[in-house]
Amino acid sequence: MTEEIIIAGFGGQGVLSMGKILAYSGIMQDQEVSWMPSYGPEMRGGTANVTVIISDERISSPILTQYDTAILLNQQSVDKFEKMVKPGGTLLYDPNGITKHPTRTDLTIYQIEGAAEASKLGNTKTFNMIVLGAFLKVKPIVQLENVEKGLSKSLPVRHHKLIPMNIEGIKVGMKEVRPYSVG
Repeated sequence: MTEEIIIAGFGGQGVLSMGKILAYSGIMQDQEVSWMPSYGPEMRGGTANVTVIISDERISSPILTQYDTAILLNQQSVDKFEKMVKPGGTLLYDPNGITKHPTRTDLTIYQIEGAAEASKLGNTKTFNMIVLGAFLKVKPIVQLENVEKGLSKSLPVRHHKLIPMNIEGIKVGMKEVRPYSVG
């Protein structure tokens, strides 16, 4: 099994940390991983993306031009990366702020109202974990127990008290993800 993923959105949405947690979760599951972030100098508010590869086999290169899965969190990311998902692949997106929804019919597309669900939980910082939970529901490539271990590895010790809240966000995302039909 090899899963090649792009996660993209605005800086400040937790794109890079979501990718890092996913990568650490793969490591906790004894898989090969690659985590390659990309962001502009403006960081917060600018665009950011991260490529994550999780595989049972050795990873030859972290540089990809096509992805099995795209997790897209803003319009610029949908515009740029929708066309880079392999036919038959998966696209997951948060419709908040999206004016031109995905249009490809050769993909399996899902929506997660991550921003709205984070607001319901009373903590917007759970947004990225809600999105991660949605992804793990449709592509269970790592087990939840390994995500919890990945959280403890990727978060500074001073933030470990937030792990239960993050796990709650993941569970909300798993419950609230919905298929999206083009047209």
